[in-house]
Amino acid sequence: MIEAFLVMGGMGVVIGAGLALASKIFYVYVDPLVEKIDGLLPGANCGGCGLPGCGANAEAIATGKSSPASCVAGGSELAAAIAEVMGMKIEAKEPDIALPGCTYGVKDAALKFAYDGLSSCQAAAMMYGGMKECRIGCLGLGSCASACPFGAIKMGKNGLPVVDEVKCTGCGTCERVCPKNIITLSSVTRRILKEYTTNDCTTPCQRACPAGINISEYIHQIAEKNYHKAVQVIKERNPFPTVIGRICPRPCETECRRQLIDEPVAINFLKRFVADYEMQNNDRILPFKAPETDRRVAVVGGGVEGLSTAFFTARLGHSPTVFEATEQLGGLLRTAIAQYRLPHDILDWDIQGIIEMGVETRTRQTLGRDFTIASLLAGDYEAVFLAAGGWDSRTERLKDAPPEEAVPGTFLLIDLLKSGAGNKYSLKIAKDVVIVESGKLTADAVKICKSLGAEKVTVIFKNSKQTATLTDTEIYALEADGVTILFDSTITRMDGKGNLLSGIAVNNNTTIPAGTLILESGRLPELIFSLPKPEGEQAVEEETPKLPADQLEWIAVASYKNPEHGQSNGLLAKGDVITDFSAAIRAIGAGRRAAASIHKVLYDMELKLPKNVVTQQTIIQNVDHVENITTCSRQIMPLNNVSDIPKHAAEIEKGFTEQMAVAEANRCLKCGLVCYSDQTVLIREAS
Repeated sequence: MIEAFLVMGGMGVVIGAGLALASKIFYVYVDPLVEKIDGLLPGANCGGCGLPGCGANAEAIATGKSSPASCVAGGSELAAAIAEVMGMKIEAKEPDIALPGCTYGVKDAALKFAYDGLSSCQAAAMMYGGMKECRIGCLGLGSCASACPFGAIKMGKNGLPVVDEVKCTGCGTCERVCPKNIITLSSVTRRILKEYTTNDCTTPCQRACPAGINISEYIHQIAEKNYHKAVQVIKERNPFPTVIGRICPRPCETECRRQLIDEPVAINFLKRFVADYEMQNNDRILPFKAPETDRRVAVVGGGVEGLSTAFFTARLGHSPTVFEATEQLGGLLRTAIAQYRLPHDILDWDIQGIIEMGVETRTRQTLGRDFTIASLLAGDYEAVFLAAGGWDSRTERLKDAPPEEAVPGTFLLIDLLKSGAGNKYSLKIAKDVVIVESGKLTADAVKICKSLGAEKVTVIFKNSKQTATLTDTEIYALEADGVTILFDSTITRMDGKGNLLSGIAVNNNTTIPAGTLILESGRLPELIFSLPKPEGEQAVEEETPKLPADQLEWIAVASYKNPEHGQSNGLLAKGDVITDFSAAIRAIGAGRRAAASIHKVLYDMELKLPKNVVTQQTIIQNVDHVENITTCSRQIMPLNNVSDIPKHAAEIEKGFTEQMAVAEANRCLKCGLVCYSDQTVLIREAS
C-alpha cells in the first residue's frame, strides 16, 4: 500500500513538472487588449460580425480589421465601451437592414423551374445556374432565411425573402450566403454611395435615368395611392422632383418597355403629379438621413449640382453650407428657363426642401473675393467642393468682368488668350506653369506665359504622342523652346498652400512643381479640397489647432466620374471639359456622385467605380418583345389655354388629375431584367 502511494506521488510530481515545463515551452501570448475586448463581447458566438466567434472578432477589433461597433448582438453602449478600451471615439452607427433586390419569385415567373432534390440556393446556383429566365433572379430556396442568426428573414408566399426590420441587425449573414447577390445590406449611406452593377436587378427606365431613380417602385406606389411613399422613393435620388417633373427630357421613357406594345408610360408626368401633391398639401416629405457626424462641408455654387451635392451630403449625416455668388439660389434653373415652363415658386419649393434637409445657405458670397478655399479649410470645414457651373453660368455671372481666381493659381485657357501678352486681366503667372490639353493653341499659350514671367512650362496631354493634335514639327519646336511635353498623362491631384498652388500629381505618382495651371476647358473642374492626412496617422489623433489660412497646406482631387465615361479619372477626363450638364437631371446625378466622393475623402476611402458598373454600353439581359399585354392608351397631359398663360401667369401644362395618374400608373409593366407583369395572369386572378 505504501509503495503504491509512493508510486502515485512520484507520478504526480513527474506530471506536474512536465506540465510546468510544457507551459514554458508551449506558452501562447494573449494580447491584453484582445482579452479586454473579448471580455466585453457578449460571447454569443452568433457569427453576425462575419467572423467565427467573439474571440476572432475581438482580435480583429484589436488589430484594426473590424470596427468597435462590429458586434451586431451588442448595442451602442457596447461599441462605446470597446472604443474607450482602445482609446478611440466612434460616431453614431447607422443601422443596416437586409434588403431583397428581386421583385419576382419563381412562382410568378413565366417559366417555372423546379430544383429537384435541392434545398440550398448555393447548390442550385452551382448545378443549374438558377432560374432559366433571369440569371440574377432569386432562387427561392431560402438559404438566407436558414442562415439568419436572428430569425429576421422568412420566405414569403411569392417565394421571395421577407425581412423583419425590427429583428434584423444588419449582420450581413444573408448577404454572404446568397449566391445571386439578391439580398444585400441597405442603409442611407449605402444607397447614396451605390452605383448600379450587373449584379443588380435594374429596370430599363431606371438604367436610363441619369439620377438612377427607382422608377418602377414609385409608379407602383402611385398605383396603390400611397403618394407619400412615392415621393420618398423619388427623393432617394432626386431632391428636385417638382422641378424635374416639368423640365426633364425624359430619357427613361425612351427605354420604357411598354412601348413594345403601345406607348411609353408617362413616367415624368407621374413624378410631377406626386411632387405637386406634396406641394399642394404643404406636407413636406423628407427622405431618411444618416446620424449626424458633426463634419462640416462647404459647397461652392448654388446651382442644381451644388444644391444636389449639399442635399446628399446632409443625408450622409454631414453639415453642408452652400456659398452662392448671386442673390438667389437655383443657377440656370432660375435665369434660363421661362416661367411658363418653370415658375419660380415651384423652384423655391424644392430648394426649401433641400434647406430643410439640413443645408445652410449663404448668398452674395463670391469665391476669391469674399472667401478662399484656404480660409474655409482653416475654419470649421473639413472639405470644400467646387460646383461653380459651366461656361454658360460663368458667362452670365461674369459678363465682361475679369475672371476670378476661384482655384488658386488656376485659369482657363480662353482667359489666358483673351488677357494676352499685355495681361488685360492682370493674371498672376508663376515661374512654373503647367498647361493641360491646349491642342493647336499650345504655342500661343506658351508664348503668353513666358512673356508674363514663366520660366519653366510643362504641357500635358492625356492621349499618346501618336494621336496628339500636334504635328511632329510643332512638338519639336516646343521642345526646342524648352517646353516639357507629357503624353498619356492626367492630373490626379493638386497641392497648394494658402492661396497659392504649389504642384500637381500626374498619374498618381509623379509630382510636378506648378504655381500656375492653365486648363483648356469651358469650366473649372469639380474639385474636392481637403487637408492632407499625415503619414502613419492613427485612427484618432489629438485635437491640434489649425494653421492660419495663408500657412495651411491643402490637396484637391476630382470626384469619381459618371459611369458612362468608364474608369477615367483625374482632371479634364471625358465629360468634364466643354459645357454644363445637358439637363438638370444629369446635374442631380453628378451631385450625388460628388457627395459620395466627399464622404469617401472624409473617411479616406478609394474614389473608384465598381468594375461591373452598369452603363448604356453594358451588355445586359433584356427583352425585345413582350406578350400577353392588353393595349391601353397613354394619358394625355391637359394644357392651359395659350391666351390665359400671360394673363394669369399660368403654366402651359395643368398636370394630371388623381384619376389620370392612377390610370397611367397601372399601365406600368412592373419590369425587372427580363420579367414584367403578365396581364392575362392578373385578369385570371381578378376573375
